[in-house]
Amino acid sequence: IASAQVKSALIFAALQAQGQSVIIEKEWTRNHTEDMLRQFGGDLSVDGKKITVQGPQKLNGQTVVVPGDISSAAFWLVAGLIVPNSRVVLKNVGINETRTGIIDVIRAMGGRLEITDIDPVAKSATLTVETSDLKGTEIGGALIPRLIDELPIIALLATQAQGQTVIKDAEELKVKETDRIQVVADALNSMGATITPTADGMIIKGKSALHGARVNTFGDHRIGMMTAIAALLVTDGEVELDRAEAINTSYPSFFDDLETLIHG
Repeated sequence: IASAQVKSALIFAALQAQGQSVIIEKEWTRNHTEDMLRQFGGDLSVDGKKITVQGPQKLNGQTVVVPGDISSAAFWLVAGLIVPNSRVVLKNVGINETRTGIIDVIRAMGGRLEITDIDPVAKSATLTVETSDLKGTEIGGALIPRLIDELPIIALLATQAQGQTVIKDAEELKVKETDRIQVVADALNSMGATITPTADGMIIKGKSALHGARVNTFGDHRIGMMTAIAALLVTDGEVELDRAEAINTSYPSFFDDLETLIHG
């Protein structure tokens, strides 16, 4: 399984190791660690999927500007695309090329998305989305590491697209905070979606009208936020979210921002 977290741990260890360390990735993963270390004076070379580090090294302190996390922004991007009569503008969002798989998916599905105010140094931009007529697509292969954390909210997006969406090569979802393949399918199916879990992903048939249900996050913050966005589409019944406090793991102000979005 391609993992940026494992890669980063190995890079940090290599910085303190005697001699040369070579790390070879199965697939390209997010490269924030490599970019940051260069800012701090780190010396490492990247040749395709091979990273070479000569240790030990000493880093120098720097002032760092951190753009908004696209994994958190993803929930608002999807809300803007699927809630009727919506337009959402998100400023200073990180668009590191190893993290922008969701942008590729939105465009493949026919979503209306505009990228402006690009800062090539900070790798950030303003993202604007509007309610769109969406179509199903296929998501897999090298795209998966670029959007692995966004797949729960992408699954919701797919429930509102005409036709079939196939997510494959995403077996890593089984070893996140929950088995996200099964938990996402169970949560959205309980609200009226049509999702079939597979060994390495899911098959989603749309477009589905969603209704109220009781959903358990099982302590997974992304399941909680996905369900809260899904609730924006519900006109029949109410959505009860158990263990909603899990959202605080990554986005403590999520519900405050949701209220701001709802009320303009």
